[in-house]
Amino acid sequence: MSQLAQPGISMVNRRPAPIAHMRYWQLGILAALILWAYGPTLWHLAGQWKHDGDYTHGWIVPLFSAFVIWQDRNRLRGIVRKPSWSGLILLALGLTILMLGRMGAELFTARASLLPVLGGIVVLFYGWDMFRAVLFPWAFLLLAIPLPVLIFSKITFPLQLLASRVAAAVLPLFGVPVFREGNVIHLASINLNVAEACSGIRSLMSLLALAIIYGFLLERRLWVRWLLALAAVPIAVIANSVRVISTGLIAEINPQNAEGYAHLSLGWAVFVVSLVLLYALHALIRWLLPDRGGHS
Repeated sequence: MSQLAQPGISMVNRRPAPIAHMRYWQLGILAALILWAYGPTLWHLAGQWKHDGDYTHGWIVPLFSAFVIWQDRNRLRGIVRKPSWSGLILLALGLTILMLGRMGAELFTARASLLPVLGGIVVLFYGWDMFRAVLFPWAFLLLAIPLPVLIFSKITFPLQLLASRVAAAVLPLFGVPVFREGNVIHLASINLNVAEACSGIRSLMSLLALAIIYGFLLERRLWVRWLLALAAVPIAVIANSVRVISTGLIAEINPQNAEGYAHLSLGWAVFVVSLVLLYALHALIRWLLPDRGGHS
């Protein structure tokens, strides 16, 4: 009796291994197909990260998402796998969006389609519990995708006008006569054009990504993380206004320093100031409302 029962037990113990092996095999094949389908899209995206100053932070975004998943690896291993066929719906949706983006030559649509594809793979092989566990690093990937040109213009032009208006209002306080036409500031010695590159969108996108990373690494309270991320917007706007004002003051002294290396160095210096302001805000919050050990 025991001899007959023993093989049965052996068969039961061995059965899950081929199934698990088949899952990894299927996952590998599917990952290779996804990489093949998104190869040109990812290649052009990396090229824009390299050459577009507004999205140089794009390199950091996927690395940080991978770091978050690696950091939570023990917790993720404890989640019971509940594969769901509903992941195929997300997968099909993402691939459909990819085809529509390719047909319409819309880069944002094609790139953004990768998110539902990745989400569909997670749900298909690991279940919705796993997807909810990796929701933050999954959603953070969206910051690596450049905005559509239409939305980008809708954001940059008001920022250009805001920076030029603030500069036109502040510069006379320092004895610098100013005449503003739209986003062009006329000084006695030079005309300053607050172009898209000077709109603050570059520091805004980068500072937003860094504020989220900073909050995740150095703050446990969720509401403080949200506050730091939201504060990145006014901080970036204020810092960019300071940059334009400083450029006007420098141009009044020496117009040649308003362009070239000096202008670029000023941009980096102002961005560092933005980081200092973000840190100062966090320090103020911790001083006024110290963390008592809670997580919410």
